[in-house]
Amino acid sequence: MGDKVKEHPGAAGRARAADHPASVRNVVLVGHSGSGKTTLVEALALTAGAVNRAGRVEDGGTVSDYDDIEHRQQRSVQLSLVPVEWNGIKINILDTPGYADFVGELRAGLRAADAALFVVSASDGVDGSTRMVWEECAAVGMPRAIVVTHLEAARADFQEMTRVCAEAFGADDPDAVLPLYLPLHGPQGPDGHAPVTGLVGLLTQKLFDYSTGERKESEPGPDQLPDIEDARNRLIEGIISESEDETLMDRYLGGEQIDLKTLIEDLERAVARGAFFPVLAAAPAADGARQGLGTVELLELVTGGFPTPFEHPTPGVTTIDGTPRDIKPCDTDGPLVAEVVKTASDPYVGRVSLVRVFSGTLRPDETVHVSGHGLADRGHEDHDVDEKIGALSTPFGKQQRPVTHVIAGDLACVAKLGRAETGDTLSGRDDPLLMEPWEMPDPLLPLAIEAHSKADEDKLSQGLARLVAEDPTMRLEQNQDTHQVVLWCLGEAHADVALERLRSRYGVQVDVVPHKVSLRETFAGKSAGRGRHVKQSGGHGQFAICEIEVEPLPGGSGIEFVDKVVGGAVPRQFIPSVEKGIRAQAVKGVAAGYQLVDVRVTLLDGKAHSVDSSDAAFQTAGALALREAAADAKIHLLEPVAEVSVLVGDEYVGAVMSDLSGRRGRVLGTEQTSGGRTLIKAEVPEFEIGRYAVDLRSLSHGTARFSRSYARHEPMPPQIAERIREQAKDTS
Repeated sequence: MGDKVKEHPGAAGRARAADHPASVRNVVLVGHSGSGKTTLVEALALTAGAVNRAGRVEDGGTVSDYDDIEHRQQRSVQLSLVPVEWNGIKINILDTPGYADFVGELRAGLRAADAALFVVSASDGVDGSTRMVWEECAAVGMPRAIVVTHLEAARADFQEMTRVCAEAFGADDPDAVLPLYLPLHGPQGPDGHAPVTGLVGLLTQKLFDYSTGERKESEPGPDQLPDIEDARNRLIEGIISESEDETLMDRYLGGEQIDLKTLIEDLERAVARGAFFPVLAAAPAADGARQGLGTVELLELVTGGFPTPFEHPTPGVTTIDGTPRDIKPCDTDGPLVAEVVKTASDPYVGRVSLVRVFSGTLRPDETVHVSGHGLADRGHEDHDVDEKIGALSTPFGKQQRPVTHVIAGDLACVAKLGRAETGDTLSGRDDPLLMEPWEMPDPLLPLAIEAHSKADEDKLSQGLARLVAEDPTMRLEQNQDTHQVVLWCLGEAHADVALERLRSRYGVQVDVVPHKVSLRETFAGKSAGRGRHVKQSGGHGQFAICEIEVEPLPGGSGIEFVDKVVGGAVPRQFIPSVEKGIRAQAVKGVAAGYQLVDVRVTLLDGKAHSVDSSDAAFQTAGALALREAAADAKIHLLEPVAEVSVLVGDEYVGAVMSDLSGRRGRVLGTEQTSGGRTLIKAEVPEFEIGRYAVDLRSLSHGTARFSRSYARHEPMPPQIAERIREQAKDTS
């Protein structure tokens, strides 16, 4: 693709509103934390002329000036959009965090993009989580390319990294993962390392020298061509094998020289349909330089080889009542269908929504329908409202540059959508539609919080609501059993960012408290109790006596009340009062203060007084009878047990199963799955998996996933139950 490079576009690199979907490319950068994604974005922006040689935009900031939290944590924690322009094509670069806690931001980027650049560090290689994202992209046929960074590192080897990438990403066809360029090395330094100073194009057989900070093209010497012959032949064969022209391979094997233009066109078509995955090298520009190594080649690949939005099928669309709607991909004149892929709060303009338009054209000041469905379990109520949108803009660093419209296939920011949340659909007010949500990971790390002061308590609910509106990978729970506010997160870093945003963005100080598990109590065997509530003071007294029998029931039975009173010992009007008192006491617990469940309480006998008996008296007697029955019985403490499914690489199966056993878990079975992974199913007490999201990541080096669901409550071991009871006494 190197022969198609045009002159440096200078100021033209500052992206504007696109006028036609064919002139848009949406690409997401994927890679582990520290692989160099953000640095690569800055290098591409410099080469495209969107920033000056100091890497700064017109306002003095940089394209990486996104969030103060990112500066404090020294890593990306959110999805960021950097639009640039190259050869008349607008490129929306979506930079995603590489840390596993922020995989929700990565999924949003994948939803908004039409192709992916996998950024791999030559010093770190390919990690397991990056392989898993590659497989996700492969499952939906997303076009991909690979960029090798950190070639300046000692012992960095581009060709070795190409082999590693082919092994990691080319399981089905290693010849589909091949380099388009090979690096040129300068003289060796004192440490024996020869820096990469340029590239040689395998198809064009031209040299591209970056050693001066400007890309200079030249012809290779006769002694250099044999060095690239094997790699060039393999690349040509790889391209031809993916060609739609079935005669091309026969012609090539027959000795025919295939025209360079034909090879480049076939390469671009194979990349665009996700059948060929080129490997390139890139490095940031040196101080004062205008172009980083490989950035021109990368921009050419994106504009020439990556698909237009026309080639991205529209995700499933329905009416609000669920009737499917057939939406033509990227029809700028079609019905408006857009999706909020990210929500953020700006201190000056309020809520800002990053939107991908899939159909129609979005214009400022028009009224749109905002639909959000399917996330009620994460604290997001279903909503359907009409809202007038504010200004449209395209972001660059901390600045928002106004645009006049946003067509199908493009991305932009929308201001003043007060009800819009991440994942919501924007559609026409008169034709409300709903897009199917993208898959988001379940947050499995609980963070129990309390307001630090009365002033914070008043602001806490609003701050939490805004927090979960921005990030659907968080789940807000108001636990009715433990009376705790619990924010479920993906990991410790995710939790840290949530707390930081509550403090700095919403002005809410909170304290983190130990997360409580919802325990229960039940009777281990039959027991009887007598409740006597007799008091006499001036005027009417209180008189109620009841005798009950309590017996255990199977799990999940709740509280069953049976009336076996004969002869009117307890008047009929007071029998419901006894039941009410028993049920109220059951909620409070009878041993350690946890709710009593799974028992049958039978009212056998009692006494009443014609004057002093009352509803309140028999409620009190019922509660006293239940407490007396518990005092003479063995009470089991019941703990919740979760059914856990762990998907883990085969090499970690033994370690994971051993760890589950150490958590009092019972392994129910294993199942072999594709990709060298095993699905382990087990039942584990919830007491033991509060931090499992963190521990499993460490145990499997970030490659395992797990899900959990409530199975039942069951008796906990006596020694643990006794410790819980002692703790309850100490805090009472």
